[in-house]
Amino acid sequence: MLALCGLGALVVRGAGCTINDMWDRDFDKSVERTRSRPIASGDISRGRALVFLAAELGVALGILLTLNTYCVVLGCIAVVPIVIYPLMKRFTYWPQAFLGLTFNFGALIGYAAIHGSCDWRIILPLYASCIAWTIVYDTIYGHQDKRDDLALGLGSTSILMGENTKYWLTGFGVAMVSGLVLVGAMAEQTAAYYLAVALTAGHIGNQVWTVDIHNPQDCWNKFRSNQRLGAIIFAGIVAGTLAKVSSSEQRKAAEPEDGEEQAVAS
Repeated sequence: MLALCGLGALVVRGAGCTINDMWDRDFDKSVERTRSRPIASGDISRGRALVFLAAELGVALGILLTLNTYCVVLGCIAVVPIVIYPLMKRFTYWPQAFLGLTFNFGALIGYAAIHGSCDWRIILPLYASCIAWTIVYDTIYGHQDKRDDLALGLGSTSILMGENTKYWLTGFGVAMVSGLVLVGAMAEQTAAYYLAVALTAGHIGNQVWTVDIHNPQDCWNKFRSNQRLGAIIFAGIVAGTLAKVSSSEQRKAAEPEDGEEQAVAS
């Protein structure tokens, strides 16, 4: 199930990137960092991109249909924000927040795939934490293109926050870590999970307070470092859950069965 959900997330993320590049073709031509993208440069036509997108969505649908009905409904809902997300930068300074709402929807589907439905006591703080994380790393990412975005009249949290970026992102970092702590409490997680949360807090703090928002290469490096952060969080969830399951099994093994209890009582 983990591999299936991971593959689904990879395919859907790819489809989202294809949609984004199709919507932003004309803008990408005017941005130094993105003008060499295949659709913007003309190496791939819109028609071919559309065929590729259809293939991606077909694979995603095939994976989704192997899951339960609850997941299928969530998956259908998720398509709408994936399609309209690239338009947000044209109308708001908060496209990063909409990106968080969109691309973290997989957390809901993954949880429902395993448990049959969503336990909102756990899922809501997890979802909110992931959204806050997305705002942090995508705001850092957006500082690479802020001059071009300003010239094109596009909005982003990078432009909105400006020189106060580190203070804003500190707040979102606190929200992210707080959400993870709440998830741990609701899910009755173990020490291994909270160790990962502590490492996450340190990683986010280092990103936010050492990034040079006027240095595109440093912004890119900090953005890329979130791959390692994701691995830390994933490892913490896995290790914490395994420890919880092991502890539960040990308690059950130590408990006498009903027959044994009756024998002792007699």
